[in-house]
Amino acid sequence: MLFDTHAHYDDNKFDTDRHNVIEKVHREGVSYILNACTDMESVKLGLELTQKYPYMYAAIGIHPHCAKEATDSTLASLYELASHSKVVAIGEIGLDYYYNFNPREIQKVSFSKQINMAKELSLPIIVHNRESHEDVLNIITREKAKEAGGVFHCYSGSIEMAREVLNNNFYISIGGPVTFKNAKKVFEVIKYIPEDRLLVETDCPYLTPEPFRGKRNDSGYLKYIVEKVADIKGMAFEEVAAVTTENAKRLFRIDSGVKIH
Repeated sequence: MLFDTHAHYDDNKFDTDRHNVIEKVHREGVSYILNACTDMESVKLGLELTQKYPYMYAAIGIHPHCAKEATDSTLASLYELASHSKVVAIGEIGLDYYYNFNPREIQKVSFSKQINMAKELSLPIIVHNRESHEDVLNIITREKAKEAGGVFHCYSGSIEMAREVLNNNFYISIGGPVTFKNAKKVFEVIKYIPEDRLLVETDCPYLTPEPFRGKRNDSGYLKYIVEKVADIKGMAFEEVAAVTTENAKRLFRIDSGVKIH
């Protein structure tokens, strides 16, 4: 049993075979998939997918790349959609200082507003953090995101930052980069993360793990990430698969396919 806690099956890279892929990876042992939406268009498709597939759930939010779209009316729409039975988180939200597609101040406002929305809704958040460690932590602290909790997806920070993340009631999710040759810093972080705060993800169609790097990613590659994490933590594959699945079900309040309010 595997839980891919961060996927983007609404992405146009799946336009030609989306349903075939989703059905295939489920047959191959991926028991749960959380589709992380990034704007209102992806929210629409993401929710449609959750209606078609009982094992798919959605996180809804405005990604930092789309921060200018986080208007009051858009956020009001998201608030309403969050009552959908298959919406289990607000995300993917956060800051991205690598691409800087939107001014940093606009990203910060969007992030802050969505944290507060999540708190009102009693939903966890999924945090995107790229080259913005200090500001992300400052906003998490200032907005009391600890009350919502959530996960830092595809974690790329240090052990010191991981300590702050864990202290603020967040889980840490590991993706394909753990298999890359330059991933030694991530190894140390994985050793540090308590078993009950660890998640795994693909971030598909991006960040395909070795030895398939360069190909389109999908949830079927999650097993290679789990294998690497198991090796680093000195655990059996089955242990990591079971622990990370239970952690995700607890964080997103999923029990036997039913969202628990």
